[in-house]
Amino acid sequence: MTREKVRARIEEIGIIPAIRATSAEEALFAAQAILRGGIGVVEMTMTIPGAFEVIEELSRTAPDLIVGAGTVLYLDTARHCQDAGAAFLTSPALDLELLAFGDAHDTLVIPGALTPTEVATAAKAGAELIKIFPCAQLGGPSYIKALKAPFPHIALIASGGVNQQTARDFIRAGCVALGIGEHLIPADALRHRKADWIRELCGRFLGIVKEARALSNH
Repeated sequence: MTREKVRARIEEIGIIPAIRATSAEEALFAAQAILRGGIGVVEMTMTIPGAFEVIEELSRTAPDLIVGAGTVLYLDTARHCQDAGAAFLTSPALDLELLAFGDAHDTLVIPGALTPTEVATAAKAGAELIKIFPCAQLGGPSYIKALKAPFPHIALIASGGVNQQTARDFIRAGCVALGIGEHLIPADALRHRKADWIRELCGRFLGIVKEARALSNH
């Protein structure tokens, strides 16, 4: 899938589930539950044991799932992720070398940014999606709204503490998508293999995004 198609699909779905798991088996379980819950994209964080193998297996066996790599901090990690089949890379911080790597390899890189300076720098470096992280802890939806005033055409993703109570407001503030971790994939649901719990949460968040977008278009 091309970089443009990956970006378009992420924006269409509006949610990037960030999987943090204690084992490769747990991560694969989470990804399958999320896909069955109607969300065709996942981000595998590099803290997962055997993360590269998980990305490789899902890329090979789940053609309907866009598999990305999260918490990518180094160029070597980015290369390993791409070799494993990652369709996109995310980072909690702004790293211009990672953006240059993405350009050179036609891979979508979603950098983290927080300040207006970082957002502007990321956009000038060619970032098509920018993750505002940590978002909830520093103003939440009101901060997104403040950023969108000077940057109305920059596509922002809220990440860090997004939950069912705030998701709607983040979309209405102008986010094109939400990065969601524990509030979509609870640790207990992974530990006890409760796929129905994860699928239910997927449905709830998809509904919230759809409703918020409909309200924003009025």
